[in-house]
Amino acid sequence: MNLPFKIDLKDKVAVVTGAGGAICAGFAKALAECGAKIAVLDLNKAAADAVAEEINATGGYAIGVEANVLQIESLQNAKKIVNEKLGTCDILINGAGGNHPKGTTTKDYLFKEDLENKKEDVVTLFDLDPKGIEFVFNLNFLGTLLPTQIFVKDMIDKKDAVILNISSMNAFTPLTRIPAYSGAKAAISNFTQWLAVHLSKVEVRVNAIAPGFFIGNQNRGLLMNADGTYTERAQKILAATPMDRFGELDELIGTLLWLVDSKASGFVNGVVVPVDGGFSAYSGV
Repeated sequence: MNLPFKIDLKDKVAVVTGAGGAICAGFAKALAECGAKIAVLDLNKAAADAVAEEINATGGYAIGVEANVLQIESLQNAKKIVNEKLGTCDILINGAGGNHPKGTTTKDYLFKEDLENKKEDVVTLFDLDPKGIEFVFNLNFLGTLLPTQIFVKDMIDKKDAVILNISSMNAFTPLTRIPAYSGAKAAISNFTQWLAVHLSKVEVRVNAIAPGFFIGNQNRGLLMNADGTYTERAQKILAATPMDRFGELDELIGTLLWLVDSKASGFVNGVVVPVDGGFSAYSGV
């Protein structure tokens, strides 16, 4: 990985949840290049091990750890492994999250005829599955809260301790069709501010990154047609992005390094930083 700049994280232990995915795998690799020892946490142990192996192959130090961010016992077991093999946590990246089809509508707008002539393949507000909504809120919000409860115990009154949460553009302005995900990410932004205040007297800083639109494995089918052209959804996103392109995953790394480096951002606390090509600043007019 070609870092935009390096910071000194020697002897620091970074715990990264959801690190089997593209964005947080990149975060884990970047922190490793700066000298941190990395605990790659993911529900998928094989994915976690693969990222750890990549880090170790390039001279870093990492371990893959299986962890379910919705189960306290699983997180406690993960913490025990991290503490025994790496030491106590200095940096926590809460990256686990995602959406679910049952918390998603099929149309941008509700029309009266959608109710009068109900079609099986049309999902409106009235068809949203409470279990799907619950899954999305749990994965994103509880999946941030519970790891914080477990690992922040290592960080209290520790020099340069940092928590970084992953919010989203949806937290600023909800996108059509994905009410559950938008609401859950808004909760992450709010929780980031609350947590920054709550932990301010024990020397733990808390901030968040809100990525704009990046094409990865999870959303490729939504944004790209089989022939490599952009879908209608992707075209709408680009039309609302002043820089007129999707982001590259490496373009998140500079913000990550700035926020975890107390020399650079030691008085930055409780902020949500958009990395979005101007999407959140554009009114459409």
